Amino acid sequence: MLLLNHSEFNLECGTDEAGRGCLAGPVTAAAVILPKNFKNTILNDSKKLSENKRDKLRPIVEENALTFGVSHIFQDDIDRINILNASILAMHKSIEQLSKTPEFIIVDGNRFKPFQNIPYETIIKGDGKYLSIAAASILAKTYRDDYMNKIHEEFPMYNWKKNKGYPTVEHREAIKKYGVTKYHRKSFKLLPDQLKLDL
Repeated sequence: MLLLNHSEFNLECGTDEAGRGCLAGPVTAAAVILPKNFKNTILNDSKKLSENKRDKLRPIVEENALTFGVSHIFQDDIDRINILNASILAMHKSIEQLSKTPEFIIVDGNRFKPFQNIPYETIIKGDGKYLSIAAASILAKTYRDDYMNKIHEEFPMYNWKKNKGYPTVEHREAIKKYGVTKYHRKSFKLLPDQLKLDL
């Protein structure tokens, strides 16, 4: 069972990102503050759940959360400031969208930068420990997947509908064959042998 709160504060926000290891598309983060009485037995780290379960959980999270925010940081910014900074920026921007100011922030992973003067803690595998981080992981993943499905229509040969921009064999083969798109992260190692890629 995932725990509801890490701190003693009522307004504790969980935040997480999706798409950090992708070759294309944005890194997407979400921030969620859940009410004190929130319970859900299915909610877990989005990576441990099927797409079907994630899609069912998203409206449950959105309807029950006291407040939530979702933010994309796109490939040009990722290339400019690097993926770690882009991930943290996405989290900050999603927290900025909250209609209530959190009193405490719990972050999935081990890297974060202070947001305003709000105390925070980074928690390794936090999305498998705390409901608010798990809820944020569901929103980040489903919103990002929606975006990747949309740009798939523009460039179907990369099959982003299936791989969501992750470095699958199929995705790398398509880069080899068709080159890169405006959605690819140019600062990433897009092919194992970068020399073959003519940008």
